[in-house]
Amino acid sequence: MSISKAALSRIPRYLNFLKSLPEDGPVNISSTMIAEKLGLNQVLVRKDIAIVGNGGKPKIGYNRAELIADIEHFLGYDHASDAVIVGAGNLGKALMAYGNFKKYGLNIVAAFDQNPKLIGSKIAGKYVYDIAKIEELCRKFKVRIGIIAVPAPEAQTVCNHLIDGGIRAIWNFAPINLYVPKKVVVKNEDMAASLAVLSKMLTESLQQYGED
Repeated sequence: MSISKAALSRIPRYLNFLKSLPEDGPVNISSTMIAEKLGLNQVLVRKDIAIVGNGGKPKIGYNRAELIADIEHFLGYDHASDAVIVGAGNLGKALMAYGNFKKYGLNIVAAFDQNPKLIGSKIAGKYVYDIAKIEELCRKFKVRIGIIAVPAPEAQTVCNHLIDGGIRAIWNFAPINLYVPKKVVVKNEDMAASLAVLSKMLTESLQQYGED
């Protein structure tokens, strides 16, 4: 069953909410409760969950443990995918040090950089290789996910090398649109766009509720 990008972006929110509940909490949970806690439409929540699970029972709801398992399986969190990071600067180091990626099915196995001071070092237990070895080592490790954390002018070249190394999915933190073959998927993290949305929301909030 196909799923829209909007629905796909909501499903991890359901998982985080379900996991935040106390272990000794209710065994079952309704779409109404999920919707209320997350500020979403109940019908929308029910439709989203129908895509990933077997559905709840009338007047009972969903078995919380089973729903968590269904969502994790749907999102691929129940099996880790290996990934590499290109760019071991401040952003790359922060991503390598983030310990919760494995919970979301992502296992960062190595990093690449062109800085001689970083090559051969370890960051958060991950070895930093010469950027010239991207293609060779991605194929050797059989990695399918590449994370780009380099400046915009270098991003397309890095992207090309990752693809030549067999990478099929790219998580791009560089502020640039990448050109890739149809078989390669790209998720852009556009911080400027996110900041613009936040700024607009702040302006509207101040207009509606005023200054403190």
